[in-house]
Amino acid sequence: MDFDNTVKALHIIFVVSWFAGLFYIVRLFVYHTEAQEKEEVEKRILSAQFEIMEKRLWWIITTPAMILTIVFGTWMILLNPDYYLQASWMHIKLSFVVLLLVYHFVCQNIISNFVKGKFNWKSGSLRLWNEVATLCLVAIVFLVSLKDSLNWIKGTTGFFAVAVGLMILIKFYKRIRTKDK
Repeated sequence: MDFDNTVKALHIIFVVSWFAGLFYIVRLFVYHTEAQEKEEVEKRILSAQFEIMEKRLWWIITTPAMILTIVFGTWMILLNPDYYLQASWMHIKLSFVVLLLVYHFVCQNIISNFVKGKFNWKSGSLRLWNEVATLCLVAIVFLVSLKDSLNWIKGTTGFFAVAVGLMILIKFYKRIRTKDK
């Protein structure tokens, strides 16, 4: 039992690290994109600094944390396959994990494009993109905490309420930022 809990604790630690990296990388994308509107000298200096920060965050923290999240999560399932593989909440959680993996690799593609000087996203779109990870986090935490006791109608309604709430807050923040300029 202690070994199972150690594996679970390591899984949670790397989930937290992975999410921290996903949240921060997109914030860096926002600032990096906004730096493209600066004067040429400032733009060049800021872009060089953001590229270093993005590269280090991505390859030293975020991607290793993602790999270790998957390793320890898989290990947990292998330690107790009868429980995890028959649980409907786990199937839904794993669907969100797949969504997070797609999110992760889209972010990696954005980094690659930035290095090439391609800025295909506007800062407002990146701010919304940042909330995808937040929504996945909310869904996963509720699924794992409430497991099969979760009423799916209430859960789905709550999930979309969080999404709408986040969008409203982003719009409100954008108005405040616009007034400050």
